[in-house]
Amino acid sequence: MKKKIAYFVLSLAFIITWLWAAYKPLYFHDWLLENILVFIFVPIIYLTGRYFQFSLFSYTLITIFMILHVIGSHYTYAETPFGDTLGRWLGTKRNMYDRLVHFAFGLLIVYPIREMSVRIAKTKGFWGYFVPFMIISAFAGFYEIIEWIAAINVDPVAGSAFLGTQGDEWDAQKDMALAIVGAFITLSIVMLVNIVLKKKYLKELKDSFKLPKDDHPLGEVELEKMLER
Repeated sequence: MKKKIAYFVLSLAFIITWLWAAYKPLYFHDWLLENILVFIFVPIIYLTGRYFQFSLFSYTLITIFMILHVIGSHYTYAETPFGDTLGRWLGTKRNMYDRLVHFAFGLLIVYPIREMSVRIAKTKGFWGYFVPFMIISAFAGFYEIIEWIAAINVDPVAGSAFLGTQGDEWDAQKDMALAIVGAFITLSIVMLVNIVLKKKYLKELKDSFKLPKDDHPLGEVELEKMLER
């Protein structure tokens, strides 16, 4: 019962934020582009919940990230008021909201991805960290490619707002780097917690590099086995 209430609160928080962000956004076409992510992934998360239910912790992290994202969609990432405040704190005139959200992507989303990796793909030890880290890194790069493709195929004003480079030629690389750093921080904390609280966890990390007894090379070896069958 408590979990159902928590899920309801998370859903309500997101819906209220989304409705606010959808009301008279600064640039409608940019809002629409940014919400493609929402229109695709939020229904997927809800519809697949019966098959694969994340932990409440993972759902909370996902909700926080999506709320940050839709706030940015209302103002555009380059003109979100808090980004100017954050920029002043960091000693720069640049609006830093886009940097914050890319960092939050790695920091918040890598744990749900790790949960999927461990529970579905059965990754163990070191690979339970390496696989989600690489997935976040790949998604960070893939999203920058999507931004580029979208920006060159829509209205120039909306495309510029969507990219939010603010004149920085290394914007894409910095965004990817921040997502990677965020993921590294979260995974480091998770590993530390496991080492402290789980007995023989260091041995589990070490054993994850050992091959099972029935292991054999793939490639031509596996092809020969399939042809023999």
